[in-house]
Amino acid sequence: MPRESYQELLESLREDVLYMSEVVLDRLRLGLSALEQKDEEMAWQVIDGDDEVNQLYLDLEQDCIDLLALQQPVASDLRFIAASFKIITDLERIGDLATNLGEYSLEAERDVYPEVDIQDVAEVVIEMIENAMDAYDREDPDLCYTIAETDDEVDSRCETASETVVRDLIEREIDADSSDAEIEQLMADVSRLLLTIRDIERVGDHAVNIAARTLYMVENDDDLIY
Repeated sequence: MPRESYQELLESLREDVLYMSEVVLDRLRLGLSALEQKDEEMAWQVIDGDDEVNQLYLDLEQDCIDLLALQQPVASDLRFIAASFKIITDLERIGDLATNLGEYSLEAERDVYPEVDIQDVAEVVIEMIENAMDAYDREDPDLCYTIAETDDEVDSRCETASETVVRDLIEREIDADSSDAEIEQLMADVSRLLLTIRDIERVGDHAVNIAARTLYMVENDDDLIY
């Protein structure tokens, strides 16, 4: 295959990976909106949309395999293809976490801890993904480190949120007149909130993974991978 055509295929792969990230971000935003608004229709849009994300992943995985089989890539091209494959894996997993949020919203009837601002932390995480994909697109190593630093803030805020929920549950005085069903509902609400916090934190981790693979792609630097 002529080198020019090969380079066009590489650029097409980059554009397709960026498109997949847009689809995944849309799913994540929709999942968060469904959770905030307790909107069943939004929730099902997220859940049903996971098939599209999975298909995008499979198509791009095959593209990566085909590119590797076309010819022996030079080192920089090889890192780009390998990084792209790793990045679509992280994007697919973010899509799974968005689906989780949709499923949680189907069960959510109330906010048991309105003082725990999940949406605010989620906005930071969404910006991390946007920046990670921008770093991949523009091959910006400095932005990769900024994303890793932001993740420390997200981890701290998620830890504080989880501790707030657990501490309140321990200190809470359960009304003696509460039925078993009411107590079970409270525990289910708390469990769902803790899972939501965990999943948002994991989305941030995947954003760091994307940044780490981008840094390796651009500078052959594995500093953020380990």
